[in-house]
Amino acid sequence: MSSSPLTLPRDVSATMSISVTAPTELEMQIAVARMPGLELDEKLVVAVNGDEITPEEIIDPHGGRIHRLNVESGVVAVNYTAAVTAPADPVAVAPTDRSMYLRPSRYAECDKFFGFAAGQFDASLPAGELLDQVTAFVEDRLDYIPGASDPIDGAVDTLLAGAGVCRDYAHLVVALLRALNIPARLVAVYAPGCDPMDFHAVAEALIEGQWVVVDATKLSPRQSLVRIATGRDAADTAFLDNHNGSISLDNYQVMATVRGELPIDDGKERISIRWSHACTDMSHL
Repeated sequence: MSSSPLTLPRDVSATMSISVTAPTELEMQIAVARMPGLELDEKLVVAVNGDEITPEEIIDPHGGRIHRLNVESGVVAVNYTAAVTAPADPVAVAPTDRSMYLRPSRYAECDKFFGFAAGQFDASLPAGELLDQVTAFVEDRLDYIPGASDPIDGAVDTLLAGAGVCRDYAHLVVALLRALNIPARLVAVYAPGCDPMDFHAVAEALIEGQWVVVDATKLSPRQSLVRIATGRDAADTAFLDNHNGSISLDNYQVMATVRGELPIDDGKERISIRWSHACTDMSHL
């Protein structure tokens, strides 16, 4: 009997070459989040001017990992590979989640959407119905056009522009959901099947006590996603950041595959990122 696509291992990798022209503190979020139950075989190699170093690892409450290092100057080469062989336990809902993920944030400025959301959606509907309507609205309203948005664009900019990339789609979904009193957040993921292949961003919404994932881009089946970082918006989940100094990202490459056939995503199931398993007990929402 063949394995289900939902249980097949995932293989992911990321490489980066970064030029540092003035002393800086680098932070990377490219490692698979360490979640309870997840089985992971991984290797991270970081070299500065050819000399391998061990960066500091910082683990956040969602299992995301920041790898931090100080670099004077030169070229930083990063190579990360991971085989994810068993899914994590369902994501726990923290007591602070509702408060944290209803607040406006840098790129998901939901306080600017209260009037718009009230006119566009019926807030008296069940949260699951609103989730479907918001996702469909963003899918219909936006065109996926690489280069159409600026890295500093927020959800308001995206709505006005009518175009963007995955993080723009996710920010608009998150902002609208928060404006409708549904806690929502952004998740950076590895996304098998994504075309073009890259780091990917999706939204999570708190529905009936469980975090479920939505992706208005439909670039990758949600069942295949592997969590990297979780936060209020892209400011919390960037794959590369620096403090002080000066850097340039010379090149990077991302790969993510499933060992077997990709699952089929009809867009209707309630799915959580474990890597991802269907939340069958919520399919009625």
